Amino acid sequence: MSRVGAKPIPIPPGVKVALGEGNEVTVQGPGGKVQLAQRIHPAIRVELDAAEVRVQRPSDSRQHRALHGLSRALIANMVLGVTQGFEKRLEVNGLGYRAALQGKTLELQLGFSHPCRFEPPAGISIEVQGSQIAVRGPDKQVVGQVAADIRRLRPVSVYRSKGTDVRGIRYVGEYVRFKAGKAGKVGA
Repeated sequence: MSRVGAKPIPIPPGVKVALGEGNEVTVQGPGGKVQLAQRIHPAIRVELDAAEVRVQRPSDSRQHRALHGLSRALIANMVLGVTQGFEKRLEVNGLGYRAALQGKTLELQLGFSHPCRFEPPAGISIEVQGSQIAVRGPDKQVVGQVAADIRRLRPVSVYRSKGTDVRGIRYVGEYVRFKAGKAGKVGA
């Protein structure tokens, strides 16, 4: 039995969960401000109750066991997203590297000859506090993808490290394992 899929998902007060055509689950936040929808695999059965959501699978086949836990996690993330939201934090390190907001657009100085501009998708808010960038939104997948896209503009180089000088964008708390340079430079 799947440990994740077997757990019921409690529905907080003010949150509305609906099951539509084609096994589409819609979750609406308190006050109707935020609404998320996710199509669940047709083999998986979603049961709605007044206080919780349960996810059932038809058999113990490998695919159904995998879809069982996945479907439950997706629905639980939607419920959590419309109530609390998700956040990813990035930090910008390097001499002359800066981040600033120009309206909703994130403008980054990353050592290139031009500033890098990043326009967030709808429903995602970006906040800059010093050298840290906070990406917030109700959809966990979109928040993670936006943070990854920003990080991809100038990832930390694993070869270019001078003591504590770490240049690039990385997640807060991310450990970067640096590699040794060319072996021929050791005896110089």
